[in-house]
Amino acid sequence: MTTTKHILITGANGYIGRLLGQHLSKDETCKVIGIDISSPSSALSFPIEQMDIRSNDLTQFVAKHQITHIVHLASIVSPGKDEALEYDIDVNGTKNVIQACLNNHVQHLTVTSSGAAYGYHADNPEWISESDPLRGNEAFSYSRHKRLVEQALESFTQTQGTTQVLVLRPCTVLGATTQNKITALFDRKRILAVGSSNSPFVFIWDNDLVHALAFGALNSKSGAYNLAGDGKLTVQQLAAIMKKPVQRVPAFVLKLALWVGYKLGLASAKPEQVMFLQYRPVLSNKKLKSEFGYQPQKTTKEVFELFWRHRQQQSQTND
Repeated sequence: MTTTKHILITGANGYIGRLLGQHLSKDETCKVIGIDISSPSSALSFPIEQMDIRSNDLTQFVAKHQITHIVHLASIVSPGKDEALEYDIDVNGTKNVIQACLNNHVQHLTVTSSGAAYGYHADNPEWISESDPLRGNEAFSYSRHKRLVEQALESFTQTQGTTQVLVLRPCTVLGATTQNKITALFDRKRILAVGSSNSPFVFIWDNDLVHALAFGALNSKSGAYNLAGDGKLTVQQLAAIMKKPVQRVPAFVLKLALWVGYKLGLASAKPEQVMFLQYRPVLSNKKLKSEFGYQPQKTTKEVFELFWRHRQQQSQTND
């Protein structure tokens, strides 16, 4: 007789949370419930209850629903100006999830970290593997918070033996309809590049992320794994696919523009965040394929071409 997995998804009303919940709810061995600070605008195949991951009621909620597996997706994806709030949600929120696992002897915890946990550094290796150190930049709160979250998870893993912990570090997630600060760069008439930097992009298809999360939870995988499609694309290669010119701007000019924009309240990014484009972490997926056991269905190039085809179709429809 198959034991039912009672799966809780945090951040369940987000883009990936909804996709994952609907995917897992098709599995007869799973009973799925989600929490989110917002309520879904349309009916889904699994319930979502309104709750903040920092809530003192989380432990009781996990106990009430006899949760065996937690997939922790809730986080600040697009940082703003309130770094204290972002820290509280990303770092303290994750610690609250960890405490709920401890209090209820949850069998398995999956956490989505990010390639940003490695940091944006001039001396990043050509391909970053899971054995490379996590050096999330102090100047970039999103990167720093991911590093701190992983430190908390490492401590949790070492001090208890009940909950298996899986950490996935996705690169930039793209799908046909993705809209975020990264895709906004591709909507420009000219594709921005920082000085002479040739730092490439790696992408993971949104469906691959969902399938990897489900695979990890259903098979109770543990450890830390980069999540990226095969291959990489330079800014020049991206521009060629989009048939757009590359606009190279010196780093100091971009930093000055961001400094002025930030001071005037016209930009949420700080000058230090130029490193986000200048020194991108390029994630190796060798361990994902050889040890975790998942082969991404789309390469970096295939993901981007899918995204761009849909963008062009949207543009033609709107014309």
